[in-house]
Amino acid sequence: MNHRKALLASLAAGALVVAGFAAMSPASAATTGCSVTYQNLNAWQSTPTSGGFTTTVAITNLGDPISHWTLTFTMPTGHTRTSGWNATFTGTTSVTATDAGWNGSIGTGQTNASVGLQGDWTRTTSGTTPPNPFPQPTNFALNGVACTGSTGSPSPSPSTSTSSGTNQSPTVSLTSPTAGQTFTAPATVNFAATASDADGSVARVDFLNGSTVVGSDTTSPYAYTWTGVAAGTYSVSARAVDNLGATKTTTPISITVTGTSGTAAPALHVSGNKIVTASGATYRLLGVNRSSAEFACVQGKGMWDSAQPDQASVDAMKAWNIHAVRIPLNEDCWLGTFGTPSGSTYQTAVKAYADLLVANGITPIVEMHWNHGAYTGTSSACADVNATCQKPMPDAQYAPTFWTQLATMFKGNNAVVFDLFNEPYPDAANNWSDAAAAWKCLRDGGTCTGFSYQVAGMQTLVNAVRATGATNIIMVAGLTWTNDLTQWLAYKPTDPAGNIVASWHSYNFNACVTTSCWDSQIGTVAAQVPVVAGEIGQNTCAHDYIDQVMAWADAHGVSYLAWTWNPWGCSSGNVLITDYTGTPTATFGEGFKAHLLTQNP
Repeated sequence: MNHRKALLASLAAGALVVAGFAAMSPASAATTGCSVTYQNLNAWQSTPTSGGFTTTVAITNLGDPISHWTLTFTMPTGHTRTSGWNATFTGTTSVTATDAGWNGSIGTGQTNASVGLQGDWTRTTSGTTPPNPFPQPTNFALNGVACTGSTGSPSPSPSTSTSSGTNQSPTVSLTSPTAGQTFTAPATVNFAATASDADGSVARVDFLNGSTVVGSDTTSPYAYTWTGVAAGTYSVSARAVDNLGATKTTTPISITVTGTSGTAAPALHVSGNKIVTASGATYRLLGVNRSSAEFACVQGKGMWDSAQPDQASVDAMKAWNIHAVRIPLNEDCWLGTFGTPSGSTYQTAVKAYADLLVANGITPIVEMHWNHGAYTGTSSACADVNATCQKPMPDAQYAPTFWTQLATMFKGNNAVVFDLFNEPYPDAANNWSDAAAAWKCLRDGGTCTGFSYQVAGMQTLVNAVRATGATNIIMVAGLTWTNDLTQWLAYKPTDPAGNIVASWHSYNFNACVTTSCWDSQIGTVAAQVPVVAGEIGQNTCAHDYIDQVMAWADAHGVSYLAWTWNPWGCSSGNVLITDYTGTPTATFGEGFKAHLLTQNP
């Protein structure tokens, strides 16, 4: 939604000031030692002999607790640091990183995993891929003490070697759930474990579904409650981590979550210009957007802004007859390159919410909303390279990886829909000077007029999704904040699965706001492929405009989701509820709820 960009950009700016780098007090020394894990996240090639990379740097303190830290190290030959996050960096080859204040404290045996950097690499001979294995820095030192336990990508070894000898792995036993135990969706699974360490202490116990950590506990008795678990078979285990980083994982056991007949969201696919279920029944995506995962993690507000999605909040949605929920996401937080929470913690929260929705008969639509890439052209929302505002197009650097990971997570579950990108506006980036070039940029990406970063086109992202084997429905946007679908059919990306639908957004302040425009522009597309209005709304707190949109959409078989299911107050418009129990705003929320209760999906 274009109307909300200025507000969220200002919120993001305020958050960044609060989290900005402060003047540092002298670092307190780590008196025994340390280990560092230098984890390569992404590497790309710009020429046959050069490219770029991003990494995370996880610092484990093996000595006395410290309140501030300085880490020094030397980059590998041919590698230079260009930027970094969550620390103050100096140097390009001989690098010094000093804590950002809020992340300065590291207790004995604890790991600070919030630091990362970006850089360039070169080599003397040509090649077709980035360096593999990826080179590691040398001479890590924390507050002047050599990190003799340093480890590198892809992961640390099970035990950490220190000056005092080889650390023994802890012991761990999973006591709950038990092998073969059965639950009913949406299930609550109570994890419990015992753990000990013969030559140290247990730092934490992680509870895993496959390789994904669903929760952790740092104190005995070790336990975690996993809620909203969807129907399926799961391989679960417990992993103990000791104070020096050594780990031990229990043998995985299988548990089963069964669903109540008819309650789970249906698997969906495209048939002609309709979305249909496995039985061939027409199905429309009618529902709401649940905002905050796109901005909360980069504004210091946690994962979901003000409230964690739970069964009660989903029950409130069901009382409105909501059958689809669009979940805007943040690319950097998903990949772990910026924001808190980020990486696996962020991903786990997204999957848990999507699974909870599916178990309750609601279709989740997962969508890239804010992404990486510096853009300062027409209609820029911020100058930040990080995903702290809405950008005009996905970035080639990270977006394919984002969609590869997201598609891998949900492949095989065709109740989940993929929305590739929120609201493209490459036509604004080129000052509306060349519509054909803008449409080509949207589909093909590459070097586009007005952009300082390489763009990932919709075809590239479709390819990334399908390369994983995922056959989920994919939503593909148009131009001008996806209000313009005039050339969508001509520039539609190719999909080997044949499961593409057109994404359209409609607000009262857009250009195409009349039934005649919808007939000529949107109706032409809807006659050939399904159209999903991923966002509808109006900035007046009334519902007269969305009433017109919904009446037209109902007559043409078009799906629609209102912005937004968040209790932010309707004074700025487009807010449906006053609380997460589902109390509608007057009159925008009241009007939408009343209409939705008359519809079948």
